[in-house]
Amino acid sequence: MSSKVTRARAPLRLGLAGGGTDVAPFCDIHGGVILNATISWYAYATISPAPPGKVIFRASDLDLEVELDAALDLPMEEPLKLHRGVWRRIMRDFNDDQPLSLTLTTASDVSAGSGLGSSSTLTVAMIEAFKEHLRLPLGEYDVARLAVDVERNELGYKGGLQDQYAATFGGVNFMEFGPAGRVIVNPLRIRSSILAELEASLVLYFTGVSRESAAIIEDQSNLLRDNQQSSIDAMHQMKRDAHAMKEQLLLGDIRGLAEVLQHSWEAKKRTSSRVSNIALEQTHDLALRSGAYAGKVSGAGGGGFMFFLVDPARRPNVVRALAQNGGDVVTCHFTQSGASSWRVTNGA
Repeated sequence: MSSKVTRARAPLRLGLAGGGTDVAPFCDIHGGVILNATISWYAYATISPAPPGKVIFRASDLDLEVELDAALDLPMEEPLKLHRGVWRRIMRDFNDDQPLSLTLTTASDVSAGSGLGSSSTLTVAMIEAFKEHLRLPLGEYDVARLAVDVERNELGYKGGLQDQYAATFGGVNFMEFGPAGRVIVNPLRIRSSILAELEASLVLYFTGVSRESAAIIEDQSNLLRDNQQSSIDAMHQMKRDAHAMKEQLLLGDIRGLAEVLQHSWEAKKRTSSRVSNIALEQTHDLALRSGAYAGKVSGAGGGGFMFFLVDPARRPNVVRALAQNGGDVVTCHFTQSGASSWRVTNGA
C-alpha cells in the first residue's frame, strides 16, 4: 500500500535593519521599512493521513503530539496552538467548513525564541503544505497575509509582519509597511559576488538563551502608545538605517554596511530596555575586540542569535573568541527561494 504525503518548507531570516518598525502602532502611523535576507535554515510541515474522524498535530522536534476529534470547535490552546489555528482556518476558508482527518507534523532547524522568525516561518510552512495538499490558488502575498491573520488576529500572538513575508518570498528583500496591514515586498537583485562576500564576512552566534519576543514587542508598543519620544526617534533612526544599509548592500560596500549596522544596533537598544542585557553587551564587546566590525541581535532582542560582520581574513579570530564564550558559532548560507511544497508517495 502507499499513502499520499504533502510536504513544505519555508526559510528563516536574518533581520539586517529596521526590525521593529513593522509593529503596530508605529507602522500604522509612521510607516515601517525593513531589510532582511533568508538563510538556508528551514521550518518544515508534512500532511499525512490520520484515522477517520481524528486530527493529529505533531511537532517532532519538540516531541509533542496531540490527537483530537476533527471538529472546527476544537480548543485553541497549547500545546501546538499554531497547528490548531492553521488547520481550523484552512478548513473554514477553503474546505467549506468540512473538517479533514489528517496528521500535521512540523519541525524546525532552530528552536522558538531564536530571533530568526521561527514561529511565523513555521506558520507559513503549514499554510504552504495545505496550499499544495488542497491545490489552493494562493500567491505569495496571499500566503503571507493568511499567516499574519492567523497569528496576530485569530490567535493573538504579538509581533510584526516581516517574518511571514520573508518566509514566503525568500531572498534579500526591502519591505515597506503601512496602515491596515499594507505590505510591499521589494526583492533586491544583489550580485552573487556581493552575497558571497557578505557570507564570508558573517559570523552567526547562538547565545544559548531563547527569549520571548512578545514581552519586548509589548514594551516597545506601550512606549510608542505613550508617545515616549526617545523610542519614537529611535524607530525613525532605524528606518533611515534600513535605507542606508540597502544602499551599501547594493553597492557591495560591506564595511559601510557594518557601520550602519552598528549605528542601528545602538538605535534599537533605545526602543526598549529589554532589547539588550549585560550578557549580550559582553558578547558584543568580545566580538569587536576580536576583530569584528559590528554586530547586533537578530529579531526583537533579549537573546537568541547574534550576528557580526568582520573582515573575512580575521573571521577565525572572532569565531575562536565566541566559541569560548558559552554559545555556539554556526554556519548558514543565503537563499534566494521562499516557501515551497511538493507531493511524495511513501510506500508501505
